[in-house]
Amino acid sequence: MKIKTLKKLLGFATVALLGGLVLTGCGKSNADNSLKNIQNKKELVVGTSADYPPFEFQIVKNGHKQIVGYDLMVAQAVAKDMGVKLKVVNTEFPSLISELQDKKVDIVMAGMVSTPQRKKAVDFSKSYYTVKNVLLVKKADADKYNTAASLKGKSIGAQQSTTQETIAKKQLSAANLVTEANFTSLTSELKNGTLTGVVTETEIADNLVSTYPDKYAVAKVPLTTPKEDAQINIAMQKNSPALKKQINKTITKLQKNGQLDKMFKKAQQLQLEYK
Repeated sequence: MKIKTLKKLLGFATVALLGGLVLTGCGKSNADNSLKNIQNKKELVVGTSADYPPFEFQIVKNGHKQIVGYDLMVAQAVAKDMGVKLKVVNTEFPSLISELQDKKVDIVMAGMVSTPQRKKAVDFSKSYYTVKNVLLVKKADADKYNTAASLKGKSIGAQQSTTQETIAKKQLSAANLVTEANFTSLTSELKNGTLTGVVTETEIADNLVSTYPDKYAVAKVPLTTPKEDAQINIAMQKNSPALKKQINKTITKLQKNGQLDKMFKKAQQLQLEYK
């Protein structure tokens, strides 16, 4: 009896020990180190697509290329609050979410809207900018296109994998849609007449019109920006609550002290200076 009882007790102890190890293992695997990992390496890596002024664009200063813009100013504030340095990785917009999922970058800031589809793949911070969309055309065509029907058969451009591509497909279905990975390619094609118009955010269009008033204009074609496609946010890997909380803290601070508006105006001025 004593031997059998001892065997049973040992069996229960073994099960309890294994169970504890399993629970401990689960706890470790589910631990949120999203913020701690960045602070440990002392560097925040932000992925962007530097072809979207004033949000992000390239300049040459003192003989060196730099990526600057509104998003990078916000990113710098986020990094400062974390106590780390900022590193910028430039790539094409359609590849950014994959770069994030593959852990090649820590966050993505590229004028990116937190669409329902993107939310399935990554997490987003609170919004730090709200956008609307318009049709950018050549200056000579400013009053030529007033309705979606007037664009029938015309070539309209939109950046690949963006909300602008979705808007063009749904609202300008009579036109021929042309997509490019690089936004600058679209504006170049518009300028040389290959495209009739480019669907873009109001801020981008206004910036181009202010910078090149003799080349571009905003058409009167009415475009609707759905509510779910209007918020620009910072993207991060799924299940990163600590990182999200820290980023949201910085955004809230910048909103309350008015720095977000000042940063955007500064980015616009910088783009004019280095056009």
